[in-house]
Amino acid sequence: MSRRVSLPGADELFRQTTTLSAVPSQSPMPEIDAPAMPLAAPTSKKTVRTTARRRVNTFDRSPSGRERHDEKITVYLSPEELYDLEQARLALRGDLGLAVDRGRIVRESLAIIIADLEAKGDQSIIARRLRGK
Repeated sequence: MSRRVSLPGADELFRQTTTLSAVPSQSPMPEIDAPAMPLAAPTSKKTVRTTARRRVNTFDRSPSGRERHDEKITVYLSPEELYDLEQARLALRGDLGLAVDRGRIVRESLAIIIADLEAKGDQSIIARRLRGK
């Protein structure tokens, strides 16, 4: 019996997936024999947004809930903010019988804030808080 470990090949490791991603897909690299693609002419107007804004409907706005998430961000919290988040989790569990993790609370909160921003715009709670009012 061989003691060699069977590892996946490069084709399997770098295969295209069919899952949706928040990051737009990149076009494949041109072949070495293919002619070089010309670069786009620079524009004089500088803009912040480089991709089209994605409009969500009410169906898309609902948080994802308990499922595998492929996209990730890192958020740094102060000890007080982390304590408040944990207290909210414990209150939901103890007082309301809802066993949810901190990530679920954050995703639900984001869905609420984004829906409020789209509905009220300049008068939304996030816009007012970020302005300091």
